[in-house]
Amino acid sequence: MKRFRPGVMPTLVVLVLLAGLIGLGCWQLGRAEQKRDLLAAYAERRVQAPVDAGRLMEMEDPAYRRIALHGHFDGEHSLLLDNRLRDGQAGVELLQPFHDEPSGQWWLVNRGWLPWPDRREPVHFDTPSDLMTLNAWAYVMPGRAFQLRADAIGGQWPHLLTAIDARQLWQQLQRNGFGHEVRLEAGPASYRVDWAVTSMGPEKHLGYAVQWFALALALTLLYLYFGWHDHKENTHGRRHTSTGHP
Repeated sequence: MKRFRPGVMPTLVVLVLLAGLIGLGCWQLGRAEQKRDLLAAYAERRVQAPVDAGRLMEMEDPAYRRIALHGHFDGEHSLLLDNRLRDGQAGVELLQPFHDEPSGQWWLVNRGWLPWPDRREPVHFDTPSDLMTLNAWAYVMPGRAFQLRADAIGGQWPHLLTAIDARQLWQQLQRNGFGHEVRLEAGPASYRVDWAVTSMGPEKHLGYAVQWFALALALTLLYLYFGWHDHKENTHGRRHTSTGHP
């Protein structure tokens, strides 16, 4: 019978690495399940009739629910979300405060994507001045993204940002408003609104999980191989020493 003696330190190192690799694989499986639930909720709620703004404000889980708004835009406090790509082209997303008259609340409406090919020139957009009726849906970002401080969105408007917390904007403007952005559906006030619900689908998370588990398997096989291989070399070396052979 071959004897398996990998050594104490290699065994401890392998155990730590295996725990990390398996943990990462399980985490990716969990993320894949979360994304499946997210996409299922999005598909279900996007076919439902829009609710009024006051009702949405009272919901514990407003994510992806459609909403009907009636009021006007505030074009003086526009926000431009930078580093947004469409078909390989650089651009921004335009967000503007919208005052809903029936509820009396402010909403941060994402009007869609605009190209910005030349950064030496300002982004060109128009703001409707008339009362408008809009259909939109509430976007609640999965997890917790990096958010800018309230004092980081001062200065000249429109602000060019990489992320925004609607609550901080309402605090700065001293207004009562909904704590998430709402994404506009196609209509007279929209630009390009082919929204992606999530940047990474469940299939990618499954692919990453397979990679982590494959690395764990490869590490286990190497551990077993060298455990037996090193023992055979050590045994062979000891036999040469005892017989006096070089």
